[in-house]
Amino acid sequence: MSSSSSLPLPEAVVKNRFLGFMIWQSITSTFIFILFKTITTLYSQSSFLFSLLAFLIFEISQLLFSVFLSIPSSPKSYSPVSAFHLSFAFLRFLFVSGDSFSSVDFRHRFNLSLRLFLFLVAASLSGFLSLLCLCGSRNYGFISGFGFGLFYAGYYIYKQRWILEFPIIQRPLFYSFKMSLPLAVKQALKLSSVAYLFLAVLLVFLPNQLKSYVTMGEFVSEQIILSSGSFAVFLCWELSHHLHQVLHTKRFVFAPPIGSAAAETNPSEPLLAALEESTPCSLPQYLAYLDLCMVCENNVDTWRRAAFFEETGETYKRVIAVCLRPLEHLTCTLAEGFESHSVDNAYQQSNQLQPQTDSQLDSKCYELLNNFQQCAWCARTVAFLTARSHTEDRFGVAQLSGSNAAVVSTLLSCLLAVEAFMGKKTNLQASHQLMGPVGIKWATLNTGRRDIAVVKKRSGPTYSKAYAIADVLRTSIYYIVSAFHDEMLTSDKAGLLEKDWLISSKPLLGTRELLLQKLRLFLDFRAS
Repeated sequence: MSSSSSLPLPEAVVKNRFLGFMIWQSITSTFIFILFKTITTLYSQSSFLFSLLAFLIFEISQLLFSVFLSIPSSPKSYSPVSAFHLSFAFLRFLFVSGDSFSSVDFRHRFNLSLRLFLFLVAASLSGFLSLLCLCGSRNYGFISGFGFGLFYAGYYIYKQRWILEFPIIQRPLFYSFKMSLPLAVKQALKLSSVAYLFLAVLLVFLPNQLKSYVTMGEFVSEQIILSSGSFAVFLCWELSHHLHQVLHTKRFVFAPPIGSAAAETNPSEPLLAALEESTPCSLPQYLAYLDLCMVCENNVDTWRRAAFFEETGETYKRVIAVCLRPLEHLTCTLAEGFESHSVDNAYQQSNQLQPQTDSQLDSKCYELLNNFQQCAWCARTVAFLTARSHTEDRFGVAQLSGSNAAVVSTLLSCLLAVEAFMGKKTNLQASHQLMGPVGIKWATLNTGRRDIAVVKKRSGPTYSKAYAIADVLRTSIYYIVSAFHDEMLTSDKAGLLEKDWLISSKPLLGTRELLLQKLRLFLDFRAS
């Protein structure tokens, strides 16, 4: 956070955390190497120079693994390009006019695939060097190191562990790592056992390997060293993974120190700069959203939240705009999917073709819904900030700037889009029907009318992600309604609810009448 840094603040944050990760990773790997060598001296003896050289090579191999572990890591979830699609794009590039590699999404996925391939190679090389330093060349240990590294990297890629997952509760670094330590030991023991069993099966097909041993005792001792060495290598890798997650997902405070001149004049500028100028969906931007959400939700940094409500209202509008942008993008993307796969077309298709249409919509929206964290932070931030404005906004900038109407309209439109993606169909009801148990009727697809609907299966990861973000959106709207319940009731009786709490232009999804009926359900605490 020093102003003397030669790098911009977001890049400096990432650089400092990466350096801290490399230091702590070196400490843990050094401890494991010394502990392993201390135990194995009971079985074998080696010179000091050989042990020192083995230690240096072991540390280099672990640093190599850690560097390439950090290269593909990202808080955004998106899948790498498959070999089939890559081959198809290459053939199209050769024989069809046009650049098939011009798509931004394809380039991002291709870059991820390249980084994951480099990680696969680095993990194999790291396993070879690490196991060679720990176990020597006994029992083909140096060859099995390649297999162990390849196995771990394949498991890492299959489980998508390169995605940075932010914890729900922010704890001190040491406590977070202490909680991850038992999980790392358990996972390392499981993976090393599976990898060693594969090696044992491979040794069955190498009968000459057994002839190199003089006694059965020597064979058993060598196998003990090899299995324990593989466990030590896997443990180093698991600890590196958990250290990387803990250090990079820790909250960073984007604010000048209390009492400084910047804290008195413009304390929100570092945070807004990180939100507006960072690369979209990058780690610095995620850290900025996390910091903003905690400022709005908690009462720890009330002086920072009070700065949002400054007299001109410019800061408040910038904060709201930067938080509504991901929600608007989610709503528009889902709306485009509904337009391209409209109910009319879906209804006219045969039952055999319907699953293909549904899967196409899933493939387009899966990655967007899978980035649940950013949208959740944005929804919670605007909800808490709007509710706090009821008591903390001395100048009335939230209402006068139109931010309250923009927040409620965007949250309602986004909720309608997500619920429609989940398989609910919206029918606009007459005013006398609003007295019933449900004002907006949700039904399955049974007509050919053009309504907001899409047929969905209530299972799978896509539906669970949509359900989770819909729950966050409902909670956020209810938080605003609870804070302004009396004012909203008064406006509704006077016929001003639509004017005070909805935007005058056409919403992102649906109509103003539909949003108004949905808002009344929340006002009556009947939305679910």
